[in-house]
Order: sequence, then C-alpha cells, then structure tokens
Amino acid sequence: MELMTQETQTFLTTALELLATLFVFLVGLAVLAVIVMFIIDITQTRHAIRRNYPVIGRFRYAFEHMGEFFRQYFFSMDREELPFNRAQRSWAYRASKNLDNTVGFGSTRDLRPAGSVLFVNCPFPTLGEDAVPTQSITLGPGCRQPYTTSSLFNISGMSYGAISKPAVLALSRGASKAGIWMNTGEGGLSPYHLDGGCDIVFQIGTAKNGVRDLDGNLDDDRIREAAAHEPVRMFEIKLSQGAKPGKGGILPGGKVTEEIARIRGIHKDADAISPNRHTDINSNEELLDMIHRVREVSGKPVGYKAVIGAYGWLDNLFELINGRGIESAPDFITVDSADGGTGAAPMPLIDDMGLPLRESLPLLVDKLNEHGLRDRVKVVASGKLITPADVAWALCLGADIIVSARGFMFSLGCIQALQCNKNTCPTGITTHNKRLQKGLDPADKAERVANYAKNMVYEVGIIAHSCGVREPRELKRFHARIVSANGLSIPLDELHPERPRNSTNRSASGAA
Repeated sequence: MELMTQETQTFLTTALELLATLFVFLVGLAVLAVIVMFIIDITQTRHAIRRNYPVIGRFRYAFEHMGEFFRQYFFSMDREELPFNRAQRSWAYRASKNLDNTVGFGSTRDLRPAGSVLFVNCPFPTLGEDAVPTQSITLGPGCRQPYTTSSLFNISGMSYGAISKPAVLALSRGASKAGIWMNTGEGGLSPYHLDGGCDIVFQIGTAKNGVRDLDGNLDDDRIREAAAHEPVRMFEIKLSQGAKPGKGGILPGGKVTEEIARIRGIHKDADAISPNRHTDINSNEELLDMIHRVREVSGKPVGYKAVIGAYGWLDNLFELINGRGIESAPDFITVDSADGGTGAAPMPLIDDMGLPLRESLPLLVDKLNEHGLRDRVKVVASGKLITPADVAWALCLGADIIVSARGFMFSLGCIQALQCNKNTCPTGITTHNKRLQKGLDPADKAERVANYAKNMVYEVGIIAHSCGVREPRELKRFHARIVSANGLSIPLDELHPERPRNSTNRSASGAA
C-alpha cells in the first residue's frame, strides 16, 4: 500500500511538473505573440488605432466583427433591428416550427410612427362557416399550357449556387407539401428544384443561366428542354432585383462548382457576373419580343420581374401592348421592392436605388387599370413580405400573389448572420462548405417550410375575416389605414385613390 502511494505521488509530482512547464511555455508563447503584435502594430501605417494603441487596438476590430452576431441577442429591442427585427423573425421561426404564435399582455409594436399599417376591423367579421378557400387564378389564359393556381404565398427566386443543395432540396420538398410554387432564381433549373415535385417558375436572368449557350445567347432548344419538365409552369424574365436594380447577379468563383457551371452553362471556378441588363432587351419593343419568343417556344405563361424607379416606361409599355394587341402582354408582372434581399450587392444600390413596394405596388396596379390591362396581367408582389400583416397589406394594394425569399430562409433556420455574400453561412443555407451544410437537414427543414407557408395563409385569413371578407384576395384598399405624420391614420384608398378600370380591353382579356 505504501509502495502504491509512493508511486502515485511520484506520478502526480511528474504530472504537475509537466503542467507547470507547459503553462510556462504557453505564457512564454503569449508574451512572444504580444511582443510580435506590438512591433507589427507600432511600425505599420495603415491603421491609426493600432499604431497609437498597439495590441489593445486590435480588440476594436474584434468587437466590431463580433457585434454583428451578438447585437441581435443582447442589445437590439424587439422592434428596432434591420433588415428584420426580432419580432418579425420570431413570428417566422414559430410559424415554421408550428408553435403557438399567440402573445400575452399586449403588443410591443408602436402604432404611432408614420407609415404604420392598421387594418380596419368589421363590426360583423366573417364566421368560420362563411369563409371560403382562397380563390384560384389563371395566368396566361391564351397560352398552350396556362397555369391555374390557388396558391397565395410562394417562394421567391433563390438560385442554386447562391443557396446550397440542402437548402434547395428543403424548399422544393416543403413547397410540394404546402402546395405552393418555387422560383428557381437566375441560376437555372437544378435536379434539386425538381426533387420535391412542386410547381416551378423558371427565372431567366440577365445572364440567361440554364437557357443559354456558352456565349450567353438565349437558346431556344434549352428553353424547350426546361419547359419539357412538367413541374415548370411559368417563365419569369428578370429585368432587375430589389436590392440591386441596375446591376446583375454576383456568384463568387469559389461557389461555381463543376455542377453549377454545367447547370448554368458557364465556366467553372470563374466569378459568375450577370450583366446589369439583358443585352438583347434595350427597349419595351424588345421586351415584348422576348416575352413572345419565350412564350411561343415554351408554350407556357411568361412574365417579367422588375424594380420600378423611372415609371414613365410603364405608360409607354402599356400603350405599346394595346397597340400590338392584348395578347402581347406579359402574363404577370413581379414588382420587387427597393428593400428586397440579395446574396451580394454594392451598398449604394441596396440602400439608395429604386422605389419601395409601398409606392411601386399601387403605382403598377393603377397603371394597369388606367390602360385596361388589369384583368389580363396578374401582379406578383415581392420584397420584405414575411409576416401576415405584410402579405395582407400587399393584397389590399392590389397584388394577386405574394412571393418571399428571406421569409423562407428564416423557415430554413437563417439567423440573419449577414454572411450571404461569403461562403461562411453558419446555418448551411448560403454556403457550399460541406461541414456547414451538415447542419441543414432537408427532411426536417421541408416540414418547416411547409408549416411556414400554411401558417402564413391561415393568419392572413384571420386578418381578412376580421375585415369582413370571405378570403384574402377579397381585401381592398379601404380595408387598411396608414398612420400619417401627425400620428393620425388615413384610409389607404385615400392615400392611393384607385383609378377606375379602363374597360377598353376587358372583352379581349377573356380571349387572350
């Protein structure tokens, strides 16, 4: 027993000596590192803070970087953070997990700021037994293969490449479960979009990824190939995007894998930079020619997506349509808001270019009414619409369909880490790093995508029924009010008076 004790004591003594030596060694390394950083900082000339406060000044940059991640948890109030505040994200998370979304004691929303939306409740709201399902609408009634859908809230464009394979799989499968459509984004049609069997809108961006030859020219054979897939229901020509009007898409070369290059029809490992506009669309005439070409080749409805800024071109476009014949009109127009999202774009475009949806949506609807095209052309609203109030507001202004990208990113688990333009997304959504992608299970996230869409439609229905209508598409401008600068609200139909519909083309629209 004494021998064992002595051996144990010897072992412990040796271990302690080794630990002490290791500690001294690590302290020495730390001191050496500090000396090296001190010398580097005091001799460099690029950073004044580090030169004046060597070593200590480095913490400033570390804290600045860490603030991006911790500010939303410790410092920001529920309703103040951008681009989406905690209350908005919390609703999306709980809806996607199918958790109870009720709150207690009272709202944390301040109803006084100018621009706040207030819905007008009816003294005799719609009873559950009087409610009706969301009505169906038909896009492209004159096409060889028109598209009829009752889907109200759909997945906006997110390219495979900009988002990961597991993310696309989850969105595709979730969209199928919810009975909604999914937009491919400008990256082309991948096998993962088709995996879930949901309806698909094929977006043709300025680089024409997926329907181009290697020189970037539109290829009719590749359009036919894409249209041959039964889930592909419509084509959307993307003129501009909310976060970057006047600039094309950016996919860093590090994200351009061999598979992505093959799907898009581009070169591997090179930055995929889309032109800032379609090189073959330089006028409204050429836009209508492109719409006609894609519709004739594919046999399916075709529309375009744009941010509205200079809006005189809408009058010119709609006059041109009436001159050519109503059959030349796009089957739908997707209007994107200036505060839309993106994976990467210059700050001047994200912050300062284009009209927000609160101006552009009623403008587009009114222009269509003025030119007698409202019954022919469906309106799709996009841009920061991630809660039931957002969607109901857009319906009041005249949208037929709502699409969202970032809302569905939240349903996938996005934490708003603002890493979309890098390959470091911590949730695996916007990265091709296999280790980070492991955290995103497509089977689990597909359920959340479906839950988010279903709960969205359900709660938009609650708003609609409270306003006294039977289903969400019956909402009108007089069902909402907007808080003005004096703190009092005015009806939405007074702020944006609806112009009477020009009946010139109503009879033609049914035959188109």
